[in-house]
Amino acid sequence: MKISRAILLFFIGIMIFFVGLILPGQFVIFKNLLFVITVFVAGYHVIGEGFGDTIKMSQSQHKFVPNIHILMCLAAVGAIIIGSFEEAALLILIFAGAHFLEEYAENKSHQEITSLLKMAPAEAHQLQEDGSWKIVAVTQLKVGDTLKVLNGSQVPTDGTITKGSASINEAAINGESIPREKQVGDEVFGGTINGNSTFEMVVTKDSQETVFAQIIEMVQTAQDSPGRTATTIQKLEPLYVKTILFLLPLVLLAGPFLLNWSWSESFYRMIGFLVAASPCALAASAVPATLSGISNLAHNGVLFKGGSYLANLSQLRTIAFDKTGTLTQGVPLVTDQYFNPQIAKDELLDIIVTMEKQSNHPLASAIVHQFPQAKELSDLSCQNKIGSGLEADYRGHHYVIGKLAPSISITPEDQQRQQKWSNAGKTVVYIVKDQQVVGLLALMDLPKTSAQKAIKFFNRHHIKTVMLTGDSTATGEAVAEQLQVQQTVANILPEKKVEIIKSLQQKTPTVAMVGDGVNDAPALANANIGIAMGSGTDVAIDVADVVLVKNDLSRLTFAYSLSGKMNKIILENIIFSLAVVVLLTILNLLQMTNIAWGVFLHEGSTLLVIVNGLRLLLFRK
Repeated sequence: MKISRAILLFFIGIMIFFVGLILPGQFVIFKNLLFVITVFVAGYHVIGEGFGDTIKMSQSQHKFVPNIHILMCLAAVGAIIIGSFEEAALLILIFAGAHFLEEYAENKSHQEITSLLKMAPAEAHQLQEDGSWKIVAVTQLKVGDTLKVLNGSQVPTDGTITKGSASINEAAINGESIPREKQVGDEVFGGTINGNSTFEMVVTKDSQETVFAQIIEMVQTAQDSPGRTATTIQKLEPLYVKTILFLLPLVLLAGPFLLNWSWSESFYRMIGFLVAASPCALAASAVPATLSGISNLAHNGVLFKGGSYLANLSQLRTIAFDKTGTLTQGVPLVTDQYFNPQIAKDELLDIIVTMEKQSNHPLASAIVHQFPQAKELSDLSCQNKIGSGLEADYRGHHYVIGKLAPSISITPEDQQRQQKWSNAGKTVVYIVKDQQVVGLLALMDLPKTSAQKAIKFFNRHHIKTVMLTGDSTATGEAVAEQLQVQQTVANILPEKKVEIIKSLQQKTPTVAMVGDGVNDAPALANANIGIAMGSGTDVAIDVADVVLVKNDLSRLTFAYSLSGKMNKIILENIIFSLAVVVLLTILNLLQMTNIAWGVFLHEGSTLLVIVNGLRLLLFRK
């Protein structure tokens, strides 16, 4: 049955109920009839799930598996039998209202999926065999197809540029607001937005395997995977319901034979016990809070594959980080420079930048970026000599940019600079003119600002921080010192990362691993909580339990705070729910309350529990 029809019937039931309330007392028969109609109209959804789901689950598991709804149905029918028509209607109205509010919480958590699906591209311009272009559905694309992406349009799927260039906004994938320049051979991702140029690309992935599709799938998976507490409650629900059903005849018999009640009073108190003991609030203690937490985090760029990982995050005691691309920017930058004062610096910079523009080395782009004022010399060409660097002859002089050859002498001052920068974990590049060092450049992959804040946060919360890197010990320790990481393990292979994660797990119960590369995948899979950066490789994202879509580690600290808040809210809900059940049961046995008050307090407590869980939608760091 569609939920829209159930809600419509629910509101019709409310109107019928209020009509019954305002009718004068002399129309008591009509009033009671309207209350009975309210039970079956407003409770259509509740009755369907109570008996329908119980039958389905019992058949599938080959044993009696009742749910909470069936207790509510029996309580309403019992109230009608003893003539408490208004109480029966009120019971169903409040219970159904609480049920729809819980579904509202679930629907809120699915809004992130809806918005992501709307962002997904639907059509593409595909090259046909006759050389023409045809608009086709993205789902029809195959690996190897050639596509044309027009200016201002979405990239239809993952692929590689084969013709032209582009400035692409990749915020949908990695949260970065600054467009990225793409050339022939560069990878592009489905769902991103092309700038003011048109380019051609070849499809490299099926539409269901793109980074964008994986993100959508992870959010969907998260909705279907409640937290450990929620799962426990769901497993205990049938046992609890069966226990209450077993106790009902005992309560009925105990009245006349042990407490000297009349049979009518005993039956009334049995119905009151049924209302009081129904664990509606307990069942709603964890699910709305978990779904609200997942929804909030998805909206803020943190995707959880399951509620259990969110619940466990607050138990974190050790967190390990990959260095490159996770703690650092992932690209080198020029941090220090020195040029011989006797050399014309402007001319030398023109030569350096011209040579570096002819190289595809990662350091080359960093050097070019550092000196935007330099002019490119059209009459200078260079060669890339493996093992030494770039070499060029220009206007009677020989230039080398790269490593220092054994035959080149270096002054003590330059040697001190080189030693100082190397000790700081930086890569030193020499500028040589006619066998003489005329300049030095130091480059380094600098830490992210968000990483500095995140490490400080975890250190402050007494969570051990560890950095794992394949870089040299000097580079690793230099970055760790800047970030104040507590432990550094450098110069290691992927399998070694797994060993370290396992050794950390022997010391602390909950260990997380944060990474972005293929080499991090084994460690991510073995950690209690694997956390992948959104810009990472497909393998890393696949095996991770959490994805930081916006590559911002401050989002992880937000998730940690929200996890603690969520677990606190769930505990509050459980204690409150059990307290209400115990209180109402005692008051009912002492004959100090009636069914009307029992309905109001019990279902009112369910509403409060759900609203308390929904507070996580508004949680901010």
